[in-house]
Amino acid sequence: MSSKVPMSEFLRERKPQLKELVQKLNQNFDYASVLGTDVVGKRYAVTSRVTNISDGMWGECGFVARVYRKGRYFEYAFNELHASVEALARHIATAFDKISGDTYNYPPPKEEKLTQSFQDTVDVLPDSMDPGKIIEELTALNRKVREGSPLVVEANAVVGYAHVAKLFLSAEKDLEQSYIWSEAYLVATTRREAVTKTAYKSFSGMKGLEILSDMENYIGHVVDTGCKLLDTKPISPGEYDIICSPDAVGIIAHEAFGHGVEMDMFTKNRAKAEQYIGKSVASPIVQMHDGAQATRHVSSYLFDDEGNLGSDTVIIKDGVLLAGISDALSAARLGFAPTGNGKRQAFSHKAYSRMTNTFFKPGTDKLEDMIASVKHGYLIEDAESGMEDPKDWGIQVVFTFAKEIIDGNVTDNWVAPVVMTGYVPDVLKAITMVSDDFQLSGSGACGKGHKEGVKVSCGGPYIKTRARLG
Repeated sequence: MSSKVPMSEFLRERKPQLKELVQKLNQNFDYASVLGTDVVGKRYAVTSRVTNISDGMWGECGFVARVYRKGRYFEYAFNELHASVEALARHIATAFDKISGDTYNYPPPKEEKLTQSFQDTVDVLPDSMDPGKIIEELTALNRKVREGSPLVVEANAVVGYAHVAKLFLSAEKDLEQSYIWSEAYLVATTRREAVTKTAYKSFSGMKGLEILSDMENYIGHVVDTGCKLLDTKPISPGEYDIICSPDAVGIIAHEAFGHGVEMDMFTKNRAKAEQYIGKSVASPIVQMHDGAQATRHVSSYLFDDEGNLGSDTVIIKDGVLLAGISDALSAARLGFAPTGNGKRQAFSHKAYSRMTNTFFKPGTDKLEDMIASVKHGYLIEDAESGMEDPKDWGIQVVFTFAKEIIDGNVTDNWVAPVVMTGYVPDVLKAITMVSDDFQLSGSGACGKGHKEGVKVSCGGPYIKTRARLG
């Protein structure tokens, strides 16, 4: 039976004072808002030698006030209401008046009256499960991975979660949300003589610790993959027909037109996509979306960190680039409505245009037909990392391994690692088949450049395209 995710008592108790703060600030400013954040979580990890319980990397608790006057925005972050509300409002006004130098002349903000709340449900609330039981389950999973083959020299079983509670208050808005996302990993390290390889399977979603039950069925997969990787050979560099798994497709979506359409890059002339809005950039069978409300996964929410409702943004439709994703300030500079993609690493960090759930929509093809259509190429599996140059549309994605396809049959010849490189439109325009499958993955974090980590998911169906591998 599902349980409702409770709202933060810390935020609820301080809400009257925060409302008062907004009222006081509105006496000196044309606009004022406050975001309150309370995120708590845990991470449990078991190896053959170490058991570790930590608070994870996502915990935060505090507030950020945003004010506007005569074309200028200013933010002030704080983590407790120690002083009187009136004194805090005066302090923020004084800090605003000390701003010097050139600033962008923003248009005045526009808000419609909105009161809304969201409390998600999960099957197993983390607080309801004894930590000892969690460690016991992870220990059993770890043991089964190690016992899966004599070639396994180390195993790792990990589960973590974050309970996210936020509120947003302005003169017109009163918003609350509380939800939980979880992620887990099974890892097998294998060794034969001087060769060592690592295989993993990740799990994620807007769920509680019921995610532990997802892991058991993949023990054999992780062990078998780790053993098979010991026999892989390097790929012969060249251009190939390839079929990418949903995991691999997700990284392509994330790097190709995820970062490339974050519209704060438009304001800095750092993204080529701005010049191609309304133009063909992909095969006519390609549809790509991003949005907190586009699907349900780890980056689904009611409102973003600027108080704008999450949405479903159609980035590519029938191969045509339609739109980017934006935070409130970049949208204001560009004359667009914000898409609900203003996300902060923490309350004390700036909001940027960031991805949420980014994916290619499924098509109508069957995977078996896609494989049968390949004379010589590769079925690409797990993705490891990727990067893209938004200014020039170069892309590079690293995959863990690929399986050779010969005459429409997947062979036992695995190559690893595999690096795909190319020009984004060339890769997307070469797509000729899109499967009716659909999967998302939301483990790990996404950075803005080399910093500002936030939670995102990405994925899609299987796709067939042609690209350079090496």
